[in-house]
Amino acid sequence: MMLSNDPLAALWRPPALMGVILGGEAVAAILALAPAHADDRLVQFGLASLGVQWVALGTLCALFLLRRQIGRLPPLRMAWVCLALFLGMSLLVAAGAWSVLSMSGAADSTRQAFMLRMLGLALVVGLIGLLTYQNYWRSRQLAVRAKQLELEALQARIRPHFLFNTLNTGAALVHARPDEAERVLLDLADLFRSALRGPQLIPLAEELALTHRYLEIEALRFGPRLRLAWNVPDVLPDTLVPSLSIQPLAENAIRHGIERLADGGCVDVSVRIGLHEVDIIIGNDLPALAGRSEGHAVGLASARERVMAMTDHRGRVDAGVEDGRFVARVRLPLG
Repeated sequence: MMLSNDPLAALWRPPALMGVILGGEAVAAILALAPAHADDRLVQFGLASLGVQWVALGTLCALFLLRRQIGRLPPLRMAWVCLALFLGMSLLVAAGAWSVLSMSGAADSTRQAFMLRMLGLALVVGLIGLLTYQNYWRSRQLAVRAKQLELEALQARIRPHFLFNTLNTGAALVHARPDEAERVLLDLADLFRSALRGPQLIPLAEELALTHRYLEIEALRFGPRLRLAWNVPDVLPDTLVPSLSIQPLAENAIRHGIERLADGGCVDVSVRIGLHEVDIIIGNDLPALAGRSEGHAVGLASARERVMAMTDHRGRVDAGVEDGRFVARVRLPLG
């Protein structure tokens, strides 16, 4: 799942779930340590823990089932709906606890007092939780915005370099093969459009098609010196990828691999689809005795920052020399 603007999306992630469970245990411990329960504190803690976790997990389940409807609401109304669901689940669990603990024979006033105490406690805990999550969401949004600004600054560095190299390629092809100039210029227009539109998510198939156009242009320029190998499934997942997250890696493979080989070399692009993630692998031949080229740093930094920022750090980019070849791997989450 890619980075989302839905505040509820963070609730289903393991850190948030663990936070809810541990917070519930803390509330249960406070209730068990209250002066009114001087005896059997362990039993009181167990009962309170059971009730609190039922309320917390029940509320999360209700929010998950209603996430589409709640997600369309304005943020303030969404917060009040979540609080109302929490209070309703608290009353439901309190009523069930009253019945299970055989308190039904007590006076109505006692039952009402018990329900009011549970409702008041739930209201206090709910408001504290709501304020805590609101602060977390704001800090998360600020962090994402800061990362986007970093991406835009990095893109300002990459863009002239990218356009300069692509224009040089187009100019060389126009002079050498005028009959192919029209097709090349159309491909260049697509490359320019992608370079100028800024950070955004696009389908994986579109990013691979852009990479394919770029490599085909370079193949026309290098001729037999550049050999391309594609191992891409006919059907690709509907996952979204950051724009210009794969193409710069192919550009690096040309500039820091093929251009430095007198006899040229091979650039291979492959896609491997797993159950929960998809890997895009780009490899290129290197000159003899060459290690990791420092020239790869800018393109790798661009791809890595885009993938990490727009997948909420669930995706990554790894690169290094393997068996004399430079290999870059882009790993993206599915679903």
